[in-house]
Amino acid sequence: MPTVAVVGGSVAGVRVAQALRSEGHDGRIVLVDREPHLPYDRPPLSKQFLAGGRDLAGVTLLTEEMAGRLGIELRLGSAAERLDPRGRTLRLADGTTLDWDAVVLATGADARAVPWPVSSGVHVVRCLDDARALRAELVPGAPLVVVGGGFIGAEVAATARSAGCAVTVVDPLPAPIGRVVGPEVGALFTELHHRHGVATRFGTGVAGIEGGSGRLRVLLDDGSSLGAAAVVVGIGAVPNDAWLASSGLRIEDGVVTDEHCRAVDDAGAQAAGVYAVGDGARSYRRGLGRHVRAEHWTNASEMAAVAAHNIVAPEDLRVHDPVEYVWSDQYDWKIQIAGRPVEADRHELVGSIAGDAARGAAVYAGADGRLCGAVTVNWPKAMFLCRRMLGDGTMADETLGRLRALDDARR
Repeated sequence: MPTVAVVGGSVAGVRVAQALRSEGHDGRIVLVDREPHLPYDRPPLSKQFLAGGRDLAGVTLLTEEMAGRLGIELRLGSAAERLDPRGRTLRLADGTTLDWDAVVLATGADARAVPWPVSSGVHVVRCLDDARALRAELVPGAPLVVVGGGFIGAEVAATARSAGCAVTVVDPLPAPIGRVVGPEVGALFTELHHRHGVATRFGTGVAGIEGGSGRLRVLLDDGSSLGAAAVVVGIGAVPNDAWLASSGLRIEDGVVTDEHCRAVDDAGAQAAGVYAVGDGARSYRRGLGRHVRAEHWTNASEMAAVAAHNIVAPEDLRVHDPVEYVWSDQYDWKIQIAGRPVEADRHELVGSIAGDAARGAAVYAGADGRLCGAVTVNWPKAMFLCRRMLGDGTMADETLGRLRALDDARR
C-alpha cells in the first residue's frame, strides 16, 4: 500500500491530502506539521481571528473527525528535520522516521526575522500563536506602529484601527501594497487608511526599536521617532527550506519544481517521488517562461490539486500555470488582485477606487497591449471577468470595453 507523506499542515498540505483521496489514492496518507494545533487557515489571522470574530474552530481546516473519515494520519507537533530522497525517508524531530513512496513538501514560509530585537512587544503575524499574542495587546487607544505596508501590514492596521488602536504605518515605499499594484493605485489605498484615522509615514524606514511592551520607541531613518505600546513587523517572508539543505534538492529561495510541481535536484533532474507546493515552492510557469514563488492562498490550493493528481495519475500529468490571484479585506473594502499589475506599462480606471462608495477596477496593460493585471474594489463581477480574460490573453483595451459596459449596465 503506497504511502504519501505530506509535510506541512497549512492550506497547501491539507488540500493535497484531501485531493489525493478525491483523485482515488487508496494508500496511506500521513500529514506532518511542526505546530501542535490542528491544521488551520492563515488569511484570517490578520483579520477576523485577530479581531476576535473567529475562534480556533472558525479557522480550522481539518478536524480529527474529518481526518479520520478520509484516513489521513496526523503527526502534529513534530517538525520534519531531514529528507532523504534516495532512501525515501523522512526524519522527524521526535526521532521517528517515516518511509514514503511519494512526499509533498508544503512547509510554506516564515515571517522574515525582526532585525530590531527587543525584550517584548514586537510581533510578527504568521502563525496562530503570533495572532493570539498580538490580539492580547490590541487595547483601544493604545498606540500601535506597523512596520511594512504590504498585505499583512495593511490588514493588521485596518483590524487594529477598527479595534480602537491609534495606528501608524511605516514603510520606505510611497504607498501600501505598492510593490504589487504600483504607486498610483497604492495611493488610493493610502487614502483609505487615512479616512479611517490611520497615520502613515511612507517613504521612511526604521533605524531601530528600543524599550519593551507598553513603552516602545520606533526610531526612524529621518531622525524622528514614534512611541508605541506594541509594534507589528511585516517585512516579508522567507521559505521554510533550511531543513532541506542536505536533501540534494535544488533550493533557490524555495524548492524548485517543474511545471508539474515535481521537485528537481541540484543537477536539474526530477527528484523521483518528491513534489513541492505552496509558499515554499518555486515552480516553473509556462506562461511567464520562468520560475515563480507565489505566497498566495489560491496558488497554494491550485498547486495542491495539480500535485495530488500527478501523484495518482503520472501517465496524465497536469500543468500548474495559473492566473495569479489574491484578495485582501481592509475595513469595508474587498480588494482583489489578479495577474501581475507591477509588470504593466500603463493602467486605466473604470468606476471609482476612492471614497466610501468605492466600486471600481484598475486595468493594467503590458508593453504588447495585452491585459497583464487587474485590481478591483468591491466589484466581484469585474474580477471574475478579468481573471477569465487574463487566462485568454485578451488585449487590455477589449477588457476595458467590457468593464465599461458592465459598469454602465449597473447605473
